[in-house]
Amino acid sequence: MIMAKNNQRSITFTIKFIGSLVLLAAMFVVAMAFGAADIAVRDVWAALTSSESSQSINIIREMRLPREIAAIVVGAALAVAGAIMQGITRNPLADPGLLGLTSGANAALAVSIAFGAGSMFSTMVACFIGSAVGAGFVFGIGALKKGGFSPVRLVLAGSAVSAFLLALSQWVGIHYKISKFVSSWTAGGMVGTTWSQLQIIAPIVAVGILVAIMLSRQLTILSLNEEVALGLGQNTTKIKMALFVVIILLSGAAVALVGNLVFVGLMIPHLVRAFAGTDYRYILPLAAVIGATFMLLADTIGRTLNAPYETPVVAIVAIIGLPFFLYVARKGGKAFA
Repeated sequence: MIMAKNNQRSITFTIKFIGSLVLLAAMFVVAMAFGAADIAVRDVWAALTSSESSQSINIIREMRLPREIAAIVVGAALAVAGAIMQGITRNPLADPGLLGLTSGANAALAVSIAFGAGSMFSTMVACFIGSAVGAGFVFGIGALKKGGFSPVRLVLAGSAVSAFLLALSQWVGIHYKISKFVSSWTAGGMVGTTWSQLQIIAPIVAVGILVAIMLSRQLTILSLNEEVALGLGQNTTKIKMALFVVIILLSGAAVALVGNLVFVGLMIPHLVRAFAGTDYRYILPLAAVIGATFMLLADTIGRTLNAPYETPVVAIVAIIGLPFFLYVARKGGKAFA
């Protein structure tokens, strides 16, 4: 009976996962075809499958393709990081952007630029360190008071730390006369993404997501009850540390690639749980695909809403994410359970 039920759940998940991949593929084609210069689907196909060369095909290969792959990478990274954070802390409002990780990475990015970071790798390492520092500040403040890890207190601590780190990055930008560069990166967008950047960032994100999926069973138990996890013989401290390293890698890599983005890691896990349940073996893969699809959609809207001018993708995400955050907060995190 139990085996039959598990088989049925696996079949249902497979169908949902294939459906989400089809949706991702369709959104990818739309993102590649529409923009300031609309391009025929035939040219998109030729750019991906042949060695033809034309103005439209060159636009796709050199500008849109790396940009949309960046959107896929960042969306998947932030969605999985947010899902892990919500599972570990059992906090429905957890998000890498709301709990100081992306703002910490952003401040570290500004400092690294000011002191002459010359490569994408050094920028990425700085973002990893900044993510860890930002998370450390937030959880340190939350732990100052007994029972401090309440959802509201963590979000308030995250808001305060994020504001401080944002101010720090702006001060660094003004003091070292790099504010224009820092601000353009902080705006959160895929503009100017290069293949060399993706070659460094994408493998880190892929490894992070793979490790998260490997630990998804343990994360499911942790998300329900830590005492049960201990009773089942899990080393919860080591599992949490491994998952926090994954969160830092995913958040830092995302910021190093496109800048500071908030709300993606909050929204996507809630939406996925609405049709995937509470098992993180199903939540994490679906969150990666749906997060990637969402970022493709947000970037396409940003490119087409006021073409030929671009609307910052961070503004698009915030317009969608803020009402979502308020709704989830009002429902106590059970809006999509």
